[in-house]
Amino acid sequence: MEYQKASELNGLCNGKIVSEYLCRSGFSELTVDTKNVAAQHKNETSRKEAEDECRLPALEAAYTTILQGLGENTDRQGLLKTPLRAAKAMQFLTKGYHETIYDVLNDAIFDEDHEELVIVKDIDMFSLCEHHLVPFFGKVHIGYLPSKKVVGLSKLARIVEIYSRRLQVQERLTKQIATAISEALQPVGVAVVIEAAHMCMVMRGVQKMNSRTVTSAMLGIFREDPKAREEFLALAKSGK
Repeated sequence: MEYQKASELNGLCNGKIVSEYLCRSGFSELTVDTKNVAAQHKNETSRKEAEDECRLPALEAAYTTILQGLGENTDRQGLLKTPLRAAKAMQFLTKGYHETIYDVLNDAIFDEDHEELVIVKDIDMFSLCEHHLVPFFGKVHIGYLPSKKVVGLSKLARIVEIYSRRLQVQERLTKQIATAISEALQPVGVAVVIEAAHMCMVMRGVQKMNSRTVTSAMLGIFREDPKAREEFLALAKSGK
């Protein structure tokens, strides 16, 4: 069997798009093209970066107005670049608006004859409360019961990242994570629990330093079967 690079066949090779091969045998010819998905992802990323760059001046001006509204002198040394830094920070903290679950899953869903509970717990989570634009942060525990398909474990943490890097409320965040996993994997069930501290309750308002908010979303068998739900909750709490 003979393998040749596409660049050797058609003379087109720019050092960046060399992923197409021709496989020849006495029976068939097969062209394997792997560059399309990567190229599409790269183009989408470039477009999103360009959008962020375009919106940056307006965000910077808005932060300047806020500082001036607080009575600050935005021309003093310590604040000269603060509006720009704050604008870039806000874009990073809300970058989940530019991402979808399909951006991170790619080819990380695998056929696997596994029918027992899978749990990834203590996933660090940071988000912004949409009511006061101050942080809330904590841990996410995810469990799912596969139906012949499993996902790369790190992808569960990436799904958390997508939805937490937006202006959020914890209740919606919990449900969005569970729904996204359910739609992607079509499992028997999905369970998500989030435990978080909200700075809107710590730094302002009631100022309760040790308060924690716990939310859950149970789909499929975890909603229907109390034993399955209890197993997940017990394993999520184990080791604490």
